Amino acid sequence: MLVDIKHKEMRENEIIKDVGPPMASSTSTATTSCAPPSSGGCCCSDPSPLSSSHEHQHDHGIEYLPTVASSVLLLSGILLSYFEVPWFEGWIKFIWFVAAYLPVGGKVLLQAARNIARGDVFNEFFLMGIATLGAFYIGEYAEGVAVMLFYVIGEHFQDSAVRKSRKSIKDLIDNRPDTATVLRNEAFHETHPSQVTIGETIRLRAGDKVPLDGILVSQDALLKTDTLTGEAVPRSIRKGESVLAGMVNQDKVVEIQTTALYEDSTLSKILRLVEEAGTRKAKTQRFITKFAKVYTPVVVFLAVGLTFIPYLFVHNYLFEDWLYRALVFLVISCPCALVVSIPLGYFGGIGAASKNGILFKGSNFLDLITQVDVLVMDKTGTLTEGVFTVKEVKVAPNVSISKDELLHLMVAIESHSNHPIAKAIQEVPTINAGIHTFLEVEELPGLGLKGTMGEKEVLAGNLRLMEEHGVAVPSQLINVVDTLVVAAVNGEYIGHLTIADRIKKGTRESLEKLRRSNIKKTVMLSGDRKPVVDAVARELGINDAYGELLPQDKVSIVEGLKKQGHTVAFVGDGINDAPVISLADVGIAMGGLGSDAAIETADVVIQNDQPAKLLTAIRIGRKTKQGVWQNIGMAFGVKALVLIFGAFGVASLWEAVFADVGVALLAIFNAMRIQNMKFE
Repeated sequence: MLVDIKHKEMRENEIIKDVGPPMASSTSTATTSCAPPSSGGCCCSDPSPLSSSHEHQHDHGIEYLPTVASSVLLLSGILLSYFEVPWFEGWIKFIWFVAAYLPVGGKVLLQAARNIARGDVFNEFFLMGIATLGAFYIGEYAEGVAVMLFYVIGEHFQDSAVRKSRKSIKDLIDNRPDTATVLRNEAFHETHPSQVTIGETIRLRAGDKVPLDGILVSQDALLKTDTLTGEAVPRSIRKGESVLAGMVNQDKVVEIQTTALYEDSTLSKILRLVEEAGTRKAKTQRFITKFAKVYTPVVVFLAVGLTFIPYLFVHNYLFEDWLYRALVFLVISCPCALVVSIPLGYFGGIGAASKNGILFKGSNFLDLITQVDVLVMDKTGTLTEGVFTVKEVKVAPNVSISKDELLHLMVAIESHSNHPIAKAIQEVPTINAGIHTFLEVEELPGLGLKGTMGEKEVLAGNLRLMEEHGVAVPSQLINVVDTLVVAAVNGEYIGHLTIADRIKKGTRESLEKLRRSNIKKTVMLSGDRKPVVDAVARELGINDAYGELLPQDKVSIVEGLKKQGHTVAFVGDGINDAPVISLADVGIAMGGLGSDAAIETADVVIQNDQPAKLLTAIRIGRKTKQGVWQNIGMAFGVKALVLIFGAFGVASLWEAVFADVGVALLAIFNAMRIQNMKFE
């Protein structure tokens, strides 16, 4: 009953691939040689994608009929033997148990023959056939049927676990609408979202799901985002703000302008992330797969040796006795519980994380996040809300402009940036204090903006930008705690704005829980001014804080922490954080669904912007790893014990099959348990 590793890996990949979007890249690659579940074939489990039509789905009631028939015949045969019914002997008894065997064993034997024809001998179909036919050869008919029957029952439970794993992500697929109402030729028409191009206008009625990413054209909208972010409270979206595929319109008819194609929508990216997660295996998973490839043929030859070698040393050698021991050895040595339940355990962790609004790009990151001892975080948008408001407008002395004129100039240049601070300035209402047309604007990462307006050079940014361009600023600005945006024209300081930001609710409590969860050090990195950074660090109890950093400075700090032997997780939310997210042992994108850079570079994506999810991610990783090692220990322990008993003739085929199937079922239930746990 040993495992065909190639088929097991096929099954493992199908668990992931079958939940993917209906695109060519995600089509299941299952071969037609796989036996259907009703045969007990371990390589298949309803290989049709979730998004396929109903005609490809299994009728699970009919699927179980052969197993039920076999069970009834086996139990009745055992009872007839127990009560020594006179007519139940000889050929009648043999035919009775053959009839009980064929419904569950027939297709397994057929699949074994097909595999042998292709040169594939060491697979579980062939070995299950040897074990059960061998039992018939020595007259243990009931045990032969029982071995195959319980094997198939175990496969049914396995199939059920796989379907449950798929269902944890099926809700994402259900949120991909089949139609979009698009404006064409001054009228709205319904079409499939894949036929909508970028820049077209889509209308959403109350209750409609958003089919494509876009920006809101209407004045405002109330959208439910729980599928994407886990947030129960609907989000208010204003005109010009982003709307993501998968959100649900709540209260009125609104219109959006598309900014991405169907295959590039946020929801499609999420599905691809889950699909690709199966290709990045944890070290434990890779080791077990390699181990089983060597283990399988070794066990076969040991079983052969156990049958024939005692002939050379045992005086009262009986072939049937030692063959029986070898059959017990074959049944109990099957590593099915390991090879299937371990990837299923990791996928259970990925599914549990998805339910909690967290996307792991692979099971290896579920392992890695449990080893993190230093948590490095960006400030704006990660620890703070990133929703800024202009608090004060200050004009420099001896400058002949008004506050409105300064503010209007700042709005004009900041309109060329998508930075959260720039957006806050853009939203400040201004009077028409003059027309400012910039010929060219350059965004300087970590510093601010530089633009030309006629023959004038305008700077808008932090104090470091002013320093690099030789602009003299009042010394008292250094001590201002709020975020500063300083303005200069032709190298002369003309004024500044102070920007207020708020720390996210519950952030301090979340960081305290993380510190109690074996995080040795917390570090905050920011391009903001040092006084602002220090004030936030003090309020949150962060160990180390660095301000006025450029992206390359953040990279240097994280490199230094890694050289000290720490396992570092970095949490960021912006495009400028992409280099350091990529460098960290575990890169985490906070609220990064709208950012291509965050999705592409991060190892873990938190779908909302709540720091509490960091602790949830770590807890899921730890529970997953704990469950996987429980499965490994349980499987090896029980199997080793029964193998020893079987070799000495103490354990029978009944003990072997119960131990093997029982361990597999316990491992599967343990993996399924992870998906149903509460981590908040």
